[in-house]
Amino acid sequence: MPYQIAIVEDDQQLRANYAQALEREGYKIKSYSSKNEALTAFTHNLPDMAILDVMLGEEMEGGFDLCRDIRQLSPTIPIIFLTARNSDLDRVSGLRLGAWDYMTKDTTTLDFLPVRISALFRIVEALHGPIKREKKLIHGPLIIDENRKQISWKEIPISLTLTEYWILLALTRRPGDVKSYDQLMEAANVVVSNNAITSHIRRIREKFRETDPKFNAVRSEYGMGYRWILD
Repeated sequence: MPYQIAIVEDDQQLRANYAQALEREGYKIKSYSSKNEALTAFTHNLPDMAILDVMLGEEMEGGFDLCRDIRQLSPTIPIIFLTARNSDLDRVSGLRLGAWDYMTKDTTTLDFLPVRISALFRIVEALHGPIKREKKLIHGPLIIDENRKQISWKEIPISLTLTEYWILLALTRRPGDVKSYDQLMEAANVVVSNNAITSHIRRIREKFRETDPKFNAVRSEYGMGYRWILD
């Protein structure tokens, strides 16, 4: 059965272009021009993925509001922002609301969009696949259950987004090794700016420090990237 993708975009021509490109890849597409129209539909039947513009009609942050509403309905459905809003502040806001990715219209082509969507669905399939043998990564007080994608620090659960999880896993698999921005993008399966990676790292630190104010295991290496070090 094909995946169903919802596109929420107020520009009729862009909406049609996205739908056509994704239908060619075999996806089932539902299109909506407004936040309220989409939310009404989602309340009755959630799609497998939602692609949202930030500005919807007169609502300058309608997509952000809709993302919050979707997260109330499902904590796991993949959400992508595809928008003209390209500031780092907007990108961070979207990711903090629980989006899996934030792409801008000026850099995202109709060839790239299906590739990115396919990659995210592979992640979904991996998350819902059968659990095999227990696989845990342990470094001091850090425990990562790779089967369940769960993290704990000093026996306290840490809630990360999926992108934050992949970045942390990349850092902790080889403690002490520097991971460049490009390597972290590859690990998280995202194509974003270095500033966006920095924002993810900042949020990871914040979440660990909510549990442990002295947390300092993620180190910045100026001009190179980041590394995981335990004192």
